[in-house]
Amino acid sequence: MNTKFASAITLALVTLAAGNALAADPAVAKTRTQVQTELFDAQRTGNVIGDESGRKLNEINPGQYPTQAVAQSRTRAAVQAELREAQRTGDIMFGESGQKLNEINPAQYPAHAVAQGLTRGEVRADLREAQRTGDLMDGESGRKLNELNPGRYSFKG
Repeated sequence: MNTKFASAITLALVTLAAGNALAADPAVAKTRTQVQTELFDAQRTGNVIGDESGRKLNEINPGQYPTQAVAQSRTRAAVQAELREAQRTGDIMFGESGQKLNEINPAQYPAHAVAQGLTRGEVRADLREAQRTGDLMDGESGRKLNELNPGRYSFKG
């Protein structure tokens, strides 16, 4: 019984350690200098855990550290105006479905403005220009025709 219990605990610890190792994103890895700079800044501003309660040093002794800049917030009137606009347009989430009210009942709310697309003539002119300059994809290689045959096409202009 003890070996099974020990095996289960060992498996749980290994899984936890592997999960933490996999959670680290190597694309966001920092250099030693960056880490040292962040540590120095945290110590200078008091953003370091100071006691068992988890409070930071600048919360325990605020007079010993520089005050941090507070982000500018919006006024109450601006927030209320934004809420009224969202209610008017139905741009509010409904329940746990993840859908907005204007997606559930689009007839009850004003339509969203749609950006004007290109005319047929403009699209045809763009196609002619792309054909002339070789700015079209080759179906087999996935590269542009002017990359495959640079001497065959004239430059844009």
